[in-house]
Amino acid sequence: MKSSRDAAILVLVSIAFGISLAGLARVVGLTSPLFVMVATCDFMALIAIARPWFVLKLPRPLQPVRAWEVRGDLYRPLGVAIFGAMLRGSPLRYLNPTVYLNNRSGDSAAVCTRMEAAEATHLWAIGLTIPYVLYVGIQNRWSALVWFMIFNVGVNVYPVLHLRWIRGRLTRVLEAKLLIRSRTRLR
Repeated sequence: MKSSRDAAILVLVSIAFGISLAGLARVVGLTSPLFVMVATCDFMALIAIARPWFVLKLPRPLQPVRAWEVRGDLYRPLGVAIFGAMLRGSPLRYLNPTVYLNNRSGDSAAVCTRMEAAEATHLWAIGLTIPYVLYVGIQNRWSALVWFMIFNVGVNVYPVLHLRWIRGRLTRVLEAKLLIRSRTRLR
């Protein structure tokens, strides 16, 4: 149930982010990589706070996780497993605790859905920053481009890769459980 408390939090946080972004824009400028990085993080935080009202969905072609992704043939050499271990073992885990299985998380299918929503949030964040990447490239601001790309890889690309890999593995486990249940019912 959507509560007035959730709405108030969303409004207050939106106002706070707006004021802080306006102040940051005055200090560093709208075209600063720092401004765009903070705005990207604010966007992802607002999506998380707005979760009681809507959940971002992946575009249909990106929803299924491919078999090669589940195997991890590409993800392991890229260090995605190390990235995941770093997330689980650090306070960064608390940025989105809803995508982790634990004793209180309940339904594994719901965790899978939340993983897909987190993946969609990171993909949207990447998409929304493409105009900035093009802008700094056209302006020949190579150091800004490099720093922003490093930020984007760490904050958006690796989380997407990790979420896809783990979501694919969890989906296989869920499908195996369903198959076992259906075979048991047939007996």
